[in-house]
Parts: sequence; C-alpha cells; structure tokens
Amino acid sequence: MCTAVSFKTEDFYFGRTLDYESLYPSQVVITPRRFPLRFRFMEESRTHYAIIGMAYVHRGYPLYYDGMNEQGLCMAGLNFVGNAVYGRYKENCLSVAQFELIPLILSRCKNVREAVSLLEKTNITDTPFSEDLPTAQLHWMLADRQECITLEATDLGINIYRNPVGVLTNNPPFPFQMLNLSGYMNLSAKPAENRFSDKTELSHYSRGMGAIGLPGDLSSASRFVRAAFMKLNSALPKDNTESVSQFFHIMDTVNQVEGCCVLDDGSCEKTLYTCCMNGDKGIYYYTTYKNRSITAVCMKEENLDSDRLVAYPLTDKERIEYRNKKSIKRRTDPSEEGPVLAKRKE
Repeated sequence: MCTAVSFKTEDFYFGRTLDYESLYPSQVVITPRRFPLRFRFMEESRTHYAIIGMAYVHRGYPLYYDGMNEQGLCMAGLNFVGNAVYGRYKENCLSVAQFELIPLILSRCKNVREAVSLLEKTNITDTPFSEDLPTAQLHWMLADRQECITLEATDLGINIYRNPVGVLTNNPPFPFQMLNLSGYMNLSAKPAENRFSDKTELSHYSRGMGAIGLPGDLSSASRFVRAAFMKLNSALPKDNTESVSQFFHIMDTVNQVEGCCVLDDGSCEKTLYTCCMNGDKGIYYYTTYKNRSITAVCMKEENLDSDRLVAYPLTDKERIEYRNKKSIKRRTDPSEEGPVLAKRKE
C-alpha cells in the first residue's frame, strides 16, 4: 500500500510513501553516469544519466523503489497485486525485466515525453532478479515539471495514462481511480454552501465543513481521493524549505500508523518511509517511521562521472531536539519535591 504525489511550486517535487510490513535493507543510492548498468536482454549501459533514489543494493545491483535522474525525471513503483501482468521475452521489441524498468527509464530518458516514446516499444517481462527475489507486481507513476503519467501492465497490455492529478495509489487500476474521483466533486476547501434545500436555513458549526465526505480510511481508493484533494488544494510556497515541508504535510494525510492495518498473519502495515525529491536541485529528502526528522542527500554533491555506486544508510533513529534539557536541575535536599526549572543563560 503506497501513495505517490507530484507537486510543483517554484521547483518541481515528486515523492511517495512506502507502506508495507517490512523492508529489505535499503539506502539512498546514487548511480553515477559511468556505473555499468546490466540488463538481462540488452547490452550493458556504461554511459547514462545519473540517478538517485531509494534502493536495495543486491549483488551489486541497485533495485530502486523510486528515484529521479539528473534531468529531473522522477519515477516510483507502487504495489499493483492481482492486476499486474508481465510478458515473456520477445525478439521484436525492447524486452526489460520488471526490476530493470526504473533504471532503464531514468538512465535513458530526460523527460516524460522521451519515457513514453521508449515505453511504447517496451515489453516488460516477468523475469525475477533471483530465486530469492521474485518479481514484484507493480504499476508506476512518472513525472517531470511539465506532465505526469501512470504506467500499468495488465492482461490488456501496457497502458500509459495521462495523470492530470499527479497522484497514484494501488488497486483498483488507474481508470477506476479517476472515475471514482468524480464522486467527490462537491468537496471544497472553502466553507460549505447550503445545497440541502432552499426551504430550510442551515448554518456552519465548524470550520472545514466543505470537506465533509472526504474519506479517511486506509484503502487505496480513499487514499487516492484524500491525496488528490490535499495536493490540489494545497498552498504553494515559493521557498524550497517551505515547499519540502508542505510536501511532507500532504503525505502525512495518507500515512499508515502501525497497528491500524492488521494483516492476516498478524503483522501490521505501516509507512516505512516517505520521500520527497526536488527534481530541479537533485535533492532526495526522506523520513522514516522511526525518524520524523527530514534527512537530505544531494546527488550534485557527488562525483557523477564515477563508475561506483554511492549509498547512504537510512537515518532511522528518532532525533529529538531538546531546548532545555541541560536546564533541568534536581534538588539534593530530600525534603524538596520534584525538579527545579532554572532559566538557561544564553
């Protein structure tokens, strides 16, 4: 269960939540331009766009959950279990294993337009990475400053949809999510209007009543509506720091709290991490379930002409800034009760 959002203020932002019960050992990974990207059905790529994103590096290969390239093209894979259908290797087209799709697109394409052109002649195969890593059932959202699309491989073939709201969750397929959104067209960020009847006067008893009916449950369809409403009605800060903060506030509305989504085996789904990418500046921001402080990695601070991966382990321990911890003094006289709070000298 995941949610992805694209967001534009003065800069372009893209990010997602990854909601699951567990995660492979993952890091923020930078793939420089000369790192040899291996593909199962095509030649190794030794010169390409640099990539940054969240990945599990297995046997030296970056298995990306999401990422962006140095041109500002962003992409994320989200669970699509039961609907994702991949093909077999074909000689008459560009065959790519499902786990290679993000590296392929981000290494070769500088924008969505180029990605669509490449995807139209691509066959996504069900080839697993290894015996211990079976093929994941995913669909994808891709975005740049100008446009956003959803990519789904189903029993109908590869489908590329224009995504006008810049949001993606999980099942059902994207056309249903957009149709379902029409059922909420009466919601508003403004005060509610009395459309109930002109024969009776109804008044507001609270702020925010224009959004009554906004779904609050954890299902994919409800998260799609909620994320779209928050994103499309969000204020648009100009400052990068404020924009990043606003992006994380939007994603907070779809976060999964551990214990509220219990699976059949008794485990609980939760938001393992949330990321926000600044596609213009090449910065990858993230928080984790255990650490709500924002951590950032800038790809442009690295040697992007290198041939070796750069990986930053996740900062996964809560960092709480105490403003008065040293000012707490305890009396030594046992007749006195409790701590004494003294003003700290600046």
